Amino acid sequence: MKFLFVTLFPEQIEQAAGHSILQRAQARGLIDISCINPRDFTHDVHRTVDDTPFGGGAGMVLKPEPMVAAIRKAKEQLPNARVIAMCPGGRTLKQSVVEEYAACGQDLIFVCGHYEGFDERIFHWVDEKLSIGDYVLTGGELPALVVMDAVARFLPGVLGKLASAEEDSFSTGLLEYPQYTRPVDFEGLTVPEVLRSGNHALINSWRLQEALQATYFIRPDLLTAEQKQLIDGRLPLKMKKSERRFWEELRGKIAAAKELRAARNAAAASAEEGENG
Repeated sequence: MKFLFVTLFPEQIEQAAGHSILQRAQARGLIDISCINPRDFTHDVHRTVDDTPFGGGAGMVLKPEPMVAAIRKAKEQLPNARVIAMCPGGRTLKQSVVEEYAACGQDLIFVCGHYEGFDERIFHWVDEKLSIGDYVLTGGELPALVVMDAVARFLPGVLGKLASAEEDSFSTGLLEYPQYTRPVDFEGLTVPEVLRSGNHALINSWRLQEALQATYFIRPDLLTAEQKQLIDGRLPLKMKKSERRFWEELRGKIAAAKELRAARNAAAASAEEGENG
C-alpha cells in the first residue's frame, strides 16, 4: 500500500517513518511512503505558499495554486488513490474508519495543512476531510502519520501476526484487557492465576470480562445497549447457565471495583480535610 504526503515539511514524515515497524515494513516492500512539497510548485523567490485571508483575521491561509498543483502531481503518481485532507472540520477518525481504509486496499494521499488552514477551493481536489479529534494542532503532518500508522498495522505482514491488530483496543468495540509477561511476581504484584492456568476458555472469559469492565468505567459510550443491560443485571430469562454466570461474575467485579473506588475517594477526602484543618 502506498502513502503519499502533500506537506511543507517532508522531513517530519521521513523522520517519523524511519523507525521501528514502519521502517521494517518499508524495507520489506509492504508499504511505500513518499512526499510532495507544495513549495516546489511556487514561482517566486520566497517560495510563498500562504497569504492573508480575505475579510481580515489573524494568521495566514494556504494558497490554492501550489497546493492544488501538488495534489495534481500526487494524483499523477497514484491515480487511484484516495485524497484525504487533514483538518478539524472532517469526520472523526475511529477504528472503523481505519479498518475501512485498510480493507479497501486503496492508496492514500494525505494533504497536510498549516497556519490557519486551507483556501476552501482546495477541497474541490480532495475526496474527504478527516480529523483525529476535537483539538487543533500546528499542522496536519502528525494527524496524517497517526492515520498511516493505524492503517498500516492492518496490512498483511506489517505486524507479523494480523491477530495482534484485530485483538487491540477498539477492534472489538471494547478497550483492551490487561496484559502481563514474566516475571510472575514483580515487587509483590503477581500475574493473575487464570492467565497461568493453561485453560484457554477461562482465559478468554477473563479477558472479555476485563475488557468490558475497563470499557464500563473509562469509555461507557463504547458499550452497546445490550451490553449495558446485561451489566446492569437485566438478564433474559432464556440464557445459558455459563453465559448467566459470566455476566453475574462481571457484575460482581464491577460492584467490588465501585466500592474500592468509593473507599479510596473517601480516604483521600478525609486526608485533605485533615491537612486543611
